Amino acid sequence: MSKSSSMGRGMMAILAVGARHAQGHDGGTVADVAAHLEKDRSQVSRSLKGALQEGFLARTDNREYRLDWSVLADAQLVTEQRLKTDGLTALEGLAAETNEACFLGVLSGNSTVTIGEQVPASANLVGSWLGRPYPAYCSDAGQALLWDAPDDEVRTLFKTVEFVKHGPNTPSSVDDFLDRLNQARERGYSIIDEEAEPGLYSLAAPVRDFKNEVVAALQIVGPRTRVQPLRESHAVALRSWCQWLEAMVGGRATPPHQP
Repeated sequence: MSKSSSMGRGMMAILAVGARHAQGHDGGTVADVAAHLEKDRSQVSRSLKGALQEGFLARTDNREYRLDWSVLADAQLVTEQRLKTDGLTALEGLAAETNEACFLGVLSGNSTVTIGEQVPASANLVGSWLGRPYPAYCSDAGQALLWDAPDDEVRTLFKTVEFVKHGPNTPSSVDDFLDRLNQARERGYSIIDEEAEPGLYSLAAPVRDFKNEVVAALQIVGPRTRVQPLRESHAVALRSWCQWLEAMVGGRATPPHQP
């Protein structure tokens, strides 16, 4: 879709209003949206009025445009569906590039749950992880799923959790977990090195939705002796497929992969 088309301009205006919501605002005036898009106010005004007429936006008493929440709920359902369908495509592509088991996980309370997996025969993993919860403090996806969470939120999440040792490097406390999470943020992806179980090594990165919120984590999991030496090349593939999946669920404009 061309950004110069009327439909493209309308979508950009809607996304700009959504960005205002993500920043904690109730909505945005024509001036707010025009400033965000760095566009002419009269052009933006026409785009917003068109989106209002089509039912994508609503108007507040303060003359601000806001998302119509019924549309947002529909978009959320589409995101969840695409995580399952396009998530499988991402898993297949990532597994083909790395020749390792790849998983897609979501957060459920203080645990992570696998909603998608692709396990090549060469990975030699027995059984399925689909639907199985695992403690977020040491799971392959935990750090990635809590990527944007403030420290206080993480402390509250793990307040009643006993940090049981699952591997030689399992975090010993919430402070230990937060230290590793901060290191992962600086690196751009998380490394779980024998935290979930002895000999297991994994990389994970967050997947964002149209609201720029983390909704899933994409993971590469395998034996430490095999995955650790290829960490950098695996990380490139991981981040690329994360970006592709984000494009499919509405988080980015242009996917880097064309499966």
